[in-house]
Amino acid sequence: MKLKKINPVLQEALIDFGLTEANALQKETFSTIKSGADAIIASPNGSGKTTAIVINVIQQLVCEGEESPRALIFVENKTKVLEMEELFEKFGKFTNLRVYGVHEKGDMDYDKNYISAGIDVLIGTPVKLSDMFSTAGYNVNRLKMFIVDDADWILKSRHETKIMRISNSIKTQRIVFTDHLTERIEILADKMLVEPFVFDFDEEYEDEDEEYEDDEDFDEEKSVTHAVEDFNEEEEEIDDEEE
Repeated sequence: MKLKKINPVLQEALIDFGLTEANALQKETFSTIKSGADAIIASPNGSGKTTAIVINVIQQLVCEGEESPRALIFVENKTKVLEMEELFEKFGKFTNLRVYGVHEKGDMDYDKNYISAGIDVLIGTPVKLSDMFSTAGYNVNRLKMFIVDDADWILKSRHETKIMRISNSIKTQRIVFTDHLTERIEILADKMLVEPFVFDFDEEYEDEDEEYEDDEDFDEEKSVTHAVEDFNEEEEEIDDEEE
């Protein structure tokens, strides 16, 4: 399938934010996620998974609009909800995407009323998203992306049934992000994903840690972010191969 270039408004935000480098995780998974395929992406904490989620969701959804959420994202806790909301605000600054986060400390009635006014991306903890789903707090009929971040923690905290209950109610692209590709993650993937692509970057990032350990000029934030140039170069290579 011939893939389009990165969306111009997303590209503008990345340039404006000063992001100039991409790591293997973000570069190698971009086209697969963009294609709509299911995927498991395993990479250590701090390797840019959250950045990859935000950029890919913006890329997928920026050109369309619905009253109901089109992306549902599960994260570990309130802190992660707020962090991801902030990143969406930065990278989606030139879009009209409406992003909202929910967690156990929020007011249920307020959250429902806010969501009913229309949002594009709903971020939340497993408990809160499950509770809201049980009380018809949001509509899942328009979902295009179902994303589980922090899958390791979610399984350890025994929230799998909450995730699966919602997943079994929809048909959409599903992506699981995890720190490590364990047997429990593979079992979850077998239950939830359809012929997923599997990306395991554990060993690669161990090598990178050694490479940059003594490098005073190494900028960790920029090393784990998408480069506009890398996106375009990769997709030009794909286009050339197809021609």
